[in-house]
Amino acid sequence: MDPAEWRLELATPDHSIAEFTYPQVLQMPRETLSMDVHCVTGWSRRNTKFQGFMLREFLAHHEIEIPLTCAFVRFLAYSARGHDTSIPLAMALDEAWLIHSQDGFPLPHAHGFPLRVVVPSRYFYKSLKWVKRIEFLEEDRLGFWERTTGYHNEADPWKEQRLDATRFSSREECESFKQLPNFDAYRHIDGDPRVIVRANFSAWDPQTRDLSGLHLKSCDFSHANFKGVNFQHANLTFGNFKGADLTGADFFGADLEGCDFSGAILDDTRLERNFL
Repeated sequence: MDPAEWRLELATPDHSIAEFTYPQVLQMPRETLSMDVHCVTGWSRRNTKFQGFMLREFLAHHEIEIPLTCAFVRFLAYSARGHDTSIPLAMALDEAWLIHSQDGFPLPHAHGFPLRVVVPSRYFYKSLKWVKRIEFLEEDRLGFWERTTGYHNEADPWKEQRLDATRFSSREECESFKQLPNFDAYRHIDGDPRVIVRANFSAWDPQTRDLSGLHLKSCDFSHANFKGVNFQHANLTFGNFKGADLTGADFFGADLEGCDFSGAILDDTRLERNFL
């Protein structure tokens, strides 16, 4: 992103309120935020130092009036996938920061250059990178990770609010899923995949070997027979594959963050371009 072309827009869904250039953003007094970063995948980075300013100070400095009917803030990013997230307006005004530097240096692109949001009390997926638009909403909208991977919309690390998606209500419902001849209906629901969490798929031997693109998070796959299964581009975050037979399985492009492969058979297993 060329900072000369970058713009930060403040808006409601219906109209633009104001727009700022990168030099205008940098004119705000710089403050330092020291915080512990908590990632939803389980790692933390202690005493991280960011430089920027609080959102409420930015709004006050530029005399931005938020419509009285608004109760949520949505942050949108410059990204090919259209990343976004939202938090309650009260939370945004209480603790959200706009960050342009880390440890005294401009943010690397991978960490959000030229500007990112940081919400200290939430898991870090609520701290949107590459922010381009701040939108004030009357009703909440689920963000990219919340609607596509089932991440929890409140994202409180102290309550371990990681996932909020479909859970099977009975063993029979889970068994019915396991016996499906294909899973096309679970790949795209209104344009997004259906996310299933914390299901017991232990000792599963699926009828089809095509499980590509499925979102099965925090599930138990222990001792499953996945010989030759196509898991390409599946999201299997926090999956338990202990003792599973993964001979010839294809995990190309799959999200495997937090997965446990202890004792699994990995002969001729394809692990390439994975998120680990």
